[in-house]
Amino acid sequence: MANEYLLDTPEIRTFIREVEAVRNKASSVTQLLDSLKPHFSALMADQNWLPDAFRQPAENSGMGGGIATWLLYRAGDGNLSFFALVVPPGSSTPVHDHLAWGLVGLYVGEQYEEIFELVNTAARANGKRTTIRLASSNHLRPGTFYELIPPEGDIHRVTTTGSEPSISLHLLGNDTGCVWRHNFNLETGAATPFRSGYTNRPCQDEP
Repeated sequence: MANEYLLDTPEIRTFIREVEAVRNKASSVTQLLDSLKPHFSALMADQNWLPDAFRQPAENSGMGGGIATWLLYRAGDGNLSFFALVVPPGSSTPVHDHLAWGLVGLYVGEQYEEIFELVNTAARANGKRTTIRLASSNHLRPGTFYELIPPEGDIHRVTTTGSEPSISLHLLGNDTGCVWRHNFNLETGAATPFRSGYTNRPCQDEP
């Protein structure tokens, strides 16, 4: 696959060049994320580059609840994706993982984030019952961003708490919408494989 720009603008081109330059130099995930933060923060501070078409919820989505996953860019090797997640008022994502390093920032609106941890990380790999518990929670406002670092630091759920859809920007080290990840049932402890997909682009094995 070739690199795909679903939103091909000077701002996105510049941002992706900066990300790739950092990726080529970083010797660890921690160093990578620290070096990416200034570029990510600068993009989040500009409220004008994301068109209205990428700010809308979607009726039918892999995450449910009208949640839209608008792909903006993905690398042809599957090791980088950048997308906007739009969550309608009152909707929540499932409790889910990402299976990759990442930066996630709230661009528009308000969110409540719950961060979970697994007691038995091996159970996630084979879908068996595990124990998952709430580790912390955050009230997010525009400009707030946080790291995702697996295997423990990449499981969460977000809920839009304001009266308008929330929009969060996601930069991750995989093709997030097309990899098989897990959602977690808090009552049974089951880790169920799921694929969220993208609102505006099929995965390679989809028609």
